[in-house]
Amino acid sequence: MNAMRLIEANRRALANSQDPADIVVEVWQSQALAQAIGSHLAVAGPPELRSEALGLSEVGGRACGVLDAPRLGTEDIRASRLTGTGDAHEVLLGLGRLLGEVGIALVGVAMGAEEGVYWQCMEAIDAADESRDRVLEMLRRLAVREQGLPEPDSAAGPA
Repeated sequence: MNAMRLIEANRRALANSQDPADIVVEVWQSQALAQAIGSHLAVAGPPELRSEALGLSEVGGRACGVLDAPRLGTEDIRASRLTGTGDAHEVLLGLGRLLGEVGIALVGVAMGAEEGVYWQCMEAIDAADESRDRVLEMLRRLAVREQGLPEPDSAAGPA
């Protein structure tokens, strides 16, 4: 299944979740998807995205580890169905929206949670923010490429 369909499926599932435990499962699913998309872009994406994509994959994996892993079979993990990303720009925009929604959902869960779950949510919020930062950096790099401008690091001359 392509990345955009999986992102939309995750967004719908997250939006339809009411119970805090279900929200946490959907947050986990979303971070697993960020990890999978990051891995795919690191291997097969545009060269200028590869280092940030690898970082996205690492952060997504770390976020999944912070949350209690849901008891899902491989077939129930949406990210395991990822077959391709297609247009990197479109996918990154969609993933950025999803990660923003993940952060908002986690704030809601944290507000009514006991202390242990609260701290899990805080760590997961940090991971979602870091994932989103990586996505935004990849979007910036794509914009630079589209405009044909050199990357700021490579454009810097002697001081």
